[in-house]
Amino acid sequence: MLFMKGTPDMPRCGFSAQTVACLRDAGAEFGAMDILPDPRIRQTLSAHSGWPTIPQLFIDGQLVGGCDIVTELHESGQLRELVKAAA
Repeated sequence: MLFMKGTPDMPRCGFSAQTVACLRDAGAEFGAMDILPDPRIRQTLSAHSGWPTIPQLFIDGQLVGGCDIVTELHESGQLRELVKAAA
């Protein structure tokens, strides 16, 4: 599940767009939630995850990280492995 600004087809920030691009390139099928319509989503999400920034990617209920971490995982090939293991 990707918590992001906007939607995968219409991201509303560059970090969300980059994360979506990495996931798509890794062949991931993923759900997404736009955190912008309700500020309580971001507050609750950050309190739950301990991660202050958006986007936030969760795989199998575990926080993977934000844009920088997802990009690093993608570049190393590990994102594709995580996605396959979760499928």
